[in-house]
Parts: sequence; C-alpha cells; structure tokens
Amino acid sequence: MSLRTNPDRILENIDRRRSRMEDTRAERQAIGRELDTDVPPVDATNPERIKRLFGAVERAYVGAAQSQTLGPLAQRFQAIGDLSDHKARGDVSIAVRYLDHDRPEDFGMAPFNVYPEHLVEAKKETKTSRPDVNAMKILRKELRTGVLAAYQKVEPRLRDALRDRADMGHVEVQVTIDLRPIGDAI
Repeated sequence: MSLRTNPDRILENIDRRRSRMEDTRAERQAIGRELDTDVPPVDATNPERIKRLFGAVERAYVGAAQSQTLGPLAQRFQAIGDLSDHKARGDVSIAVRYLDHDRPEDFGMAPFNVYPEHLVEAKKETKTSRPDVNAMKILRKELRTGVLAAYQKVEPRLRDALRDRADMGHVEVQVTIDLRPIGDAI
C-alpha cells in the first residue's frame, strides 16, 4: 500500500487541516459581548424593553469595534491590498441569548465583501498607505452597516420574544465580525 492511499495517513491529513482551520477561525474574528443584567420593571412598555435590547446590541457593537482582535484582523488586509484580484468575504452576526428563559437564541447575519478598490477608496480618505489603518476603517464601516442590517433581520424575532416575555431576565448579546479570503471553504 503506498503512502498516498494509506487510509491512516489520509485521516491524519484531514485532522491536521481541520485543526489548522479551527486555529485560524479564532484569528479571523472580532467579538463583542454584552451581558445586560438589569431586569426591566414588570410594567415596562414594549418600546422601553426593545430599547433595552437595542442598547445591549449597541454596547456589544462598540465592544467589537474597539476589540483588541480587530487590529490583527485588519492586518490580514495586507495580502488583500497586494494582489489586484484578491478578495475577502465576511459576515457580521448578532446573537441574542435569553439566559432566564427557555427560548432559543435569536440570530441575525449580514454578509459583506471586500475588494481591493475598497482599500483604494479608504486610502484617499485616510491619506495614508498603511493597509492596516485603511483596513481598520473598512472593517469598522462594514461592522456598523452589518450590525444595522443584521438587527433589522432579527428585530421581528426580538418582538416575538417581547410577547413571550423572554427578555424579562438576563440577556446576553454577542456581535461578531468574521473575515476570510474568498478561497476559504468555511
């Protein structure tokens, strides 16, 4: 049996590839989390309760935008700016978990694409040629628009959660931006 057709060797290669992909997944994400432990009063109106959830989403967004992991994520743009045909794909997601209720989490996601032209436009605005600075500008812009788009997708489910009174306890919100080259499968 040759080395190429050895099943154990093939499985080892698959396992190594999966572990590399899991390691790089942590390097390509910036996450902001917010735990809202202030329980609204029993007589709170729906607009007050939805405002509480939106405030938690907003604080999680600020946490992701100011995250220490956003800088290394922006440094990955150097490869995008170096090649004219290299592109990146990403998504911004919002997950709302109701910790004191059995309702499943509500999840919304908004995809985005980054092209070298975006870096050229950012270079004109920032007046610097540093790819990480320009990438940070692009990522923060995509994060802002992605959070708003994902929130619009998840808002009807949040209103259903208000009817179920799932928000009358602790609520955790997670905002994630994920960036990967277009060639990546996952």
